[in-house]
Amino acid sequence: MSFALYMIGFAIFLGGLIWGAVVAGVPHLYIGIGSLIFLGIGIFSAVSRTRSKDPS
Repeated sequence: MSFALYMIGFAIFLGGLIWGAVVAGVPHLYIGIGSLIFLGIGIFSAVSRTRSKDPS
């Protein structure tokens, strides 16, 4: 799976979480902090899953 495809899927997932938090009435500051944390986790996991393996 390519990095871009992984990040598009994660962006859709993150958008759904943000939308749910807004509907639930979570303060915008907490939504911003949480989304930055989840974005960092998404980038780390995308890089680790899509990087090419080193030859042995």
